[in-house]
Amino acid sequence: MKIFLSLLFIYSYIFAADATINVIKQADTLPSIALEDASYQYDETFQMQVFKALVADFNVLSIFNVDRHHRVVDYDDTDVLVANKDQNYVVRFQMTDDDNNGLMVGMKLFHAGAVVFSKNYRVNKKELYVFVSHAIAYDINEYMGKESVAWMKRKVVFSRIVAPRKSELVIADYTLSYQHVILSGGFNIFPKWATNKQDSFYYTALSGKKPTLKFLDIRNGKIITIAASDGMIVCSDVSKDGQRLLLTTAKDGQPDIYTYNVISKRFARQTFYKGIDVGGHFMHNDSIVFISDRLGYPNVFSKKIGTKGVEQMVYYGKSNSACSVHGPYIVYKARESSNVFSKNSFNLHLISTQTDFIRRLTATGVNEFPEFSQDGDAIIFIKNYKAQSSIGIIRLNYNKNYLFPLKYGRLQSLDW
Repeated sequence: MKIFLSLLFIYSYIFAADATINVIKQADTLPSIALEDASYQYDETFQMQVFKALVADFNVLSIFNVDRHHRVVDYDDTDVLVANKDQNYVVRFQMTDDDNNGLMVGMKLFHAGAVVFSKNYRVNKKELYVFVSHAIAYDINEYMGKESVAWMKRKVVFSRIVAPRKSELVIADYTLSYQHVILSGGFNIFPKWATNKQDSFYYTALSGKKPTLKFLDIRNGKIITIAASDGMIVCSDVSKDGQRLLLTTAKDGQPDIYTYNVISKRFARQTFYKGIDVGGHFMHNDSIVFISDRLGYPNVFSKKIGTKGVEQMVYYGKSNSACSVHGPYIVYKARESSNVFSKNSFNLHLISTQTDFIRRLTATGVNEFPEFSQDGDAIIFIKNYKAQSSIGIIRLNYNKNYLFPLKYGRLQSLDW
């Protein structure tokens, strides 16, 4: 266990156009959008929660100047409020209960004095309202013909440290407005979705004698033990078909990257360096990227599965760790300073394997565990700054960062 905790510390802390150089120029010419609330069955507190969720989602879309005034209207009015006459777009929404205690939401999009798009939504419980908000933002983004933001509708699974050697595994939306503790008690970390359906995930349990990789089926709560290791065992990535895992495990005393076949239950060692190799992610052409200290400091390397040759991928920074990959792009965490008298900054950087450009994505604090969205449109990450732990979203094409703070505890790791 002591070996695992030492390696965990190392793992976490030492380690269209080209997105590295082109971003959309933000200007005052963005179309404006306002919200009109036609709900009447709910108290003001709940109405404001839904309104603020919609405002947040439309801000994250990054394609509108969003009006933040909460205005009430009748849903069947044929025109927008006078106060919104000069807005380019107006979203009117109405929440109602259905007969099964679910939440129904009607939505109309006005443009140039007419309804140009409308849709109805339903969730089984009122507490899931934020997913309706995400769906509305997604649909309007689609109507506007912009790059897909399907990642908005996905769930996030994260580990939250709540006390020394105690954690919670939580399922949430990307803004942390909705949170459901799926597993508490013990010390469980590094959750990773097992399938694209997000109905199960892997995680590392540290409550027993050995670090153990486990699988949790959300649908029935069943937990299956996959493997245990004296040193460490972490699932860092899952193949798109869900049949192969990339594991960091220390079977021979030093951490190496292994593939694990879910069907045959067989391990295959992929790195053979007598040092530290951790944090593998699947790349194109049956290759992986991973973090290694084989240069004397942690850096990003790649290799083809089944071969022994490795290639250095990053040439900027002296302490580069916690990478993720999408197509030709790699995002990684790099230490920006080395000050023994104060806390260091760790920022995220984006590189392309097709150019020499480097783009810094964050500016302050400790930014770590970056993960690309499935379409590569956005990056999610953990930011720790001034005792506050937050989920961050980076819209790469819009050069925008958004933070959603955790109310209690500290984020240890996440996946979406």
